[in-house]
Amino acid sequence: MSLNEQTSPRILAIVNQKGGVGKTTTTVNLATALAAVDKKVLVIDFDPQGNASTGLGIESGNREITSYDIVLNDTPISEATYKTAVPRLSVVPATIDLSGAEIEMVSLVRREFRLKDALSRTPLSYDYILIDCPPSLGLLTLNALAASDGVLIPLQCEFYALEGLSHLMRTIELVRTNLNNTLTIQGIVLTMYDRRNKFTEQIEHDVRQYFGAQVYNSVIPRNIRMSEAPSHGKPALIYDMHCAGSRAYIQLAGELLKRERQRAKEELTAA
Repeated sequence: MSLNEQTSPRILAIVNQKGGVGKTTTTVNLATALAAVDKKVLVIDFDPQGNASTGLGIESGNREITSYDIVLNDTPISEATYKTAVPRLSVVPATIDLSGAEIEMVSLVRREFRLKDALSRTPLSYDYILIDCPPSLGLLTLNALAASDGVLIPLQCEFYALEGLSHLMRTIELVRTNLNNTLTIQGIVLTMYDRRNKFTEQIEHDVRQYFGAQVYNSVIPRNIRMSEAPSHGKPALIYDMHCAGSRAYIQLAGELLKRERQRAKEELTAA
């Protein structure tokens, strides 16, 4: 198999149990950047708030079949998939109904694998599947981690970041031990970066010192255009592709693809 061949989608969960750290912004704009370089991408909105769906232009009234249906009603992924205005980018949307899924899944067989099983039922012709996770480490996030190949962690540059990250890392290790032994850390991306703030630089220094090469070189700055874009139902890369945030996500996508090529090369060599 050549390095350019891919027999199944690469599945990445965008995870952090803290809210407001840029998970959805990262999911939407990274997916858009990947689609812009001819990758076929599916976003699975797995957060009951449904913000990724909104950010990709799927209005709440138009979300008839959602991620709730694929994990609770065994609905095929294809029936829950909506095209977006971005070529090669589709989304499985979410609604508030998903908030009840964790309670409903508790009594089900293979409750931690409902999403994995849904993704495994039929071949999916995507290069990447990005899962936007809720701001918690409950059953929805466990489903996402059990279904994924790798974890991408947006990390806000603020005081409690490292404390929350250590908790998340322990959870990922538990998932690797008990549910998904091939799960890896795809990378950590620093978000809401403010170069005027010396404390931001200290957080970056500490994170890079501790996690080394797992931390992306690309950092996502605080940027007002990024905040405006979702209200227009557009990724920032479409709303204003020249703003600092959009440029940062384009760089992040390039860095991610470079890591993925290196991973594929190493796997090929090992085989």
